[in-house]
Amino acid sequence: MTTTLSAPSIAPAAAAQRSRPAPKRRTSGDSVAAQIFLLPIVAIFIVLVAVPTGQSVFFSLTDSKGFAPTYEWVGLDNYAAVFADPSLLEGLGFTLLFAVATTIVITVLAIPLAVALNKRFFGRTFARSLFFFVGVPALAIIGLIWQYIFSPLGNGAVNVVLGGLGFDAVPWLADSVLARFCVIFVAVWAAVGWHATLYLAYLQSIPADLYEQAQIDGANGYRQFWAITMPELVPALVVSTFLLVTSGLKVYDLPFTMTKGGPGYSTNTITQQIMTRGLSQFDVGVGSALAVLFTVACLVVVLIQMRAASALSRRFS
Repeated sequence: MTTTLSAPSIAPAAAAQRSRPAPKRRTSGDSVAAQIFLLPIVAIFIVLVAVPTGQSVFFSLTDSKGFAPTYEWVGLDNYAAVFADPSLLEGLGFTLLFAVATTIVITVLAIPLAVALNKRFFGRTFARSLFFFVGVPALAIIGLIWQYIFSPLGNGAVNVVLGGLGFDAVPWLADSVLARFCVIFVAVWAAVGWHATLYLAYLQSIPADLYEQAQIDGANGYRQFWAITMPELVPALVVSTFLLVTSGLKVYDLPFTMTKGGPGYSTNTITQQIMTRGLSQFDVGVGSALAVLFTVACLVVVLIQMRAASALSRRFS
């Protein structure tokens, strides 16, 4: 006994297959249109990035003085001058210290703060707004305010409090170690709330069912944090650390307004040195060499950060 499929039974399927729209093929016109839309971006990159970078590399090999019409080729002498100048090396050291220290401390503080702000408590909305708006003012304004608070004189806000408690005035911004600590402290104070808000946005996207299932399975808060919270926060961690590293490497306004780079060159940054050498002292050759070295250092640090982020993603995936 044989069974045959009647024509009406297969007709609807065949008709549905015929009525399904065929995938559109990308034509050469679409490719040309996409390339045309990319032209403004390419033009902006060439004008604002590629050309200035090429000019910096060229002037770093000359003794250009800026407005002087003539200059001579000096090769790598400017780079040798950078490594022979202790003030430039100290500026590079503090810049790297600032970027690494602020990235680590802000990350360590922002994640627990975000977890705390994600819980239900009275005044939660006000607390979230307070931590976020602390970092809204410009760093230059924040630096001027904290310059008065950490003033090494007896009328500084902190020293007035210490004097009322019977302690001597502390030379906060007059000591090289304390000045570095104060600058890094203010940077952390200003940015930790903003980055906690970033982590909070990712925390709110985690399904509550995951934590409920973990509680049923007997997992305590510590196990839930490392098994659920941290893996879900890896994308936010990558974004936050990248922003912290890049902003820390190019910092200028906060140390300058608080200490003017002092005492000595203890809180001097590379960006301040580039502006001082290239714009104030018109030593464009050395300033350009310093900018090229700083660019290379930034690329190395960012590559290390990207490799670390990739390893972290694999660790929690």
